[in-house]
Amino acid sequence: MTRTIKIGGACGFWGDSSLGTEQLLQVPGIQYITYDYLAELTLAIMAGMRMKNPEHGYALDFVDLMKKALPVAKARGIRIIANAGGLNPQACASALKQALSDAGCEVTIGVVSGDDATATLATLRNDGADLRDQHTGKAAPPFFLTANAYLGAFPIAAALQGGADIVITGRVVDSAMVLGALVHEFDWTPHDLDQLAQGSLAGHMVECGAQATGGLFTDWQQVPDWANIGYPIVEVQADGSFELSKPDNTGGLVNVAVATEQMLYEIHDPARYALPDVVCDFTTVHMTQTGENRVRIAGAKGLAPSGLYKVCATYPEGFRCIGLLSVSGFEAAAKAQRTGEAILERTRTMFKRQGLADYTRAHIEVLGTETDLGPHGRSPAGHEAVLRVAVTHMDKKALSIFSREVAPAGTSYAPGTSGNFGMGRPNVVPLVKLFSTFVPKQLQSPKVTVGDTLLDYQEPDHPLAVASESWAHVVSSNEYEVDIPTDLLGKPLMEIAHGRSGDKGNTSNVGLVARKPEWYALLKQVARPDKVQAYLAHWVGGPVHLYECPQVCAINLVIESALDGGGMASMRNDPLGKAMAQVVLTMPIQ
Repeated sequence: MTRTIKIGGACGFWGDSSLGTEQLLQVPGIQYITYDYLAELTLAIMAGMRMKNPEHGYALDFVDLMKKALPVAKARGIRIIANAGGLNPQACASALKQALSDAGCEVTIGVVSGDDATATLATLRNDGADLRDQHTGKAAPPFFLTANAYLGAFPIAAALQGGADIVITGRVVDSAMVLGALVHEFDWTPHDLDQLAQGSLAGHMVECGAQATGGLFTDWQQVPDWANIGYPIVEVQADGSFELSKPDNTGGLVNVAVATEQMLYEIHDPARYALPDVVCDFTTVHMTQTGENRVRIAGAKGLAPSGLYKVCATYPEGFRCIGLLSVSGFEAAAKAQRTGEAILERTRTMFKRQGLADYTRAHIEVLGTETDLGPHGRSPAGHEAVLRVAVTHMDKKALSIFSREVAPAGTSYAPGTSGNFGMGRPNVVPLVKLFSTFVPKQLQSPKVTVGDTLLDYQEPDHPLAVASESWAHVVSSNEYEVDIPTDLLGKPLMEIAHGRSGDKGNTSNVGLVARKPEWYALLKQVARPDKVQAYLAHWVGGPVHLYECPQVCAINLVIESALDGGGMASMRNDPLGKAMAQVVLTMPIQ
């Protein structure tokens, strides 16, 4: 029989349910369970924790979860890989070791560190390097709160080879946790590029937890039993091909459409998905439904990686505060809008009296009135609306005034104002922004510890990309000419496509999947970059790029300057572009 490695993804972000752990520990034959805790801004949150307590800076609740789960996992031969270490993986390991020792359980803990790139950026700056943000081209700020390189899979494999029952990492690419297990099990080398690409795809499929098993699926009505949704499992063979599934007797849905949505999620160019160990070409991937809630996925190709690590850094820029109020009754939207304007007018007057500058940014949204659709929305006539006022300022004192002046709207302005008074004043928090750049790999040294032993780990020699060949982007033309069936004219794009969206900084990634192969050409015509850019003009300030994925009848739209800065820098209710696909799917077929 062909040997397979069975891996489950129990966590898609810091805050995910403990249900994944409970489910996957019971799956017969499972060998690894992975946990992805780190979104781009998670490390900024952890930086604040570490400033208050030098022993923190990691996912504290992970220790409590593992205190219960690890004894069961070890008894069943299941190994754990998690990036819950955040900014302080060694402190996370120490806390876990103490908790397990108190519980009478001894395990061997591996730690992967060396991702802290603060010193590396300082060296480059001192050497005169012109550090620029990869998305905006802006120069680096004077200093950083955090700076972390996205490490790869081979340090994880080394920790497993050294006998670790659990491997705790700092910042690694999300897919590296699955790929690290596969490199260890199948002895893949840096030159096994196709296998590394397939293993990375397996990791990409499970890194977001239940997103691969029906979570966020466009046709959400088809997904049964959300309350008990199953977490994803991949069963991987030595050539990297794998089957995606979920635990028996759980909710959720695994089919080709769900899997395709997840494959396109946040990858930008599917022919050049750049990771530290391999550049993946997913345009050759094919998917087959092999059974109920089982999809076989194969065909990814690998290209040599670059000699650079991506670095995600954060820096402070003043403070932010968000006030929320609900307004009911006749003309609710108009009342909410006027309330927001009054709050800003009143506080600006107070600022002037106290010699404070104006807001650096102020943004009013009336939720429930189709603000996401901009000019394509219907005239708001609802009986309820939620006012959201987001503001930023360089002086915390100014935002303390704003925070105090939100609640008085309950007795000063519109009839029917009622919301959030039991929640207290809105919090004033530091505004943390992202800065993404690249550093030479030779300046960053991954470190691997197993137990109390620091391994003599050296990153293996990877083949390096030839810029003129491996980095040539192939982008679809804007020119498409197909006949549109008359029965589809005027209907929304959702009639012929599924869609899912996400973010990378200020860029939104919208993956669209044709519901039928014969609609693929039509999808490319309706969702042409120029049409999408025009339709999203109320949101988007940059170009739109279209990348084809013909094997699965899908396209990926990469939309620049789409998220008002993205992350905490964005003033919008949806700073991460999670609703962008839902908006694109409202485009009329014409």
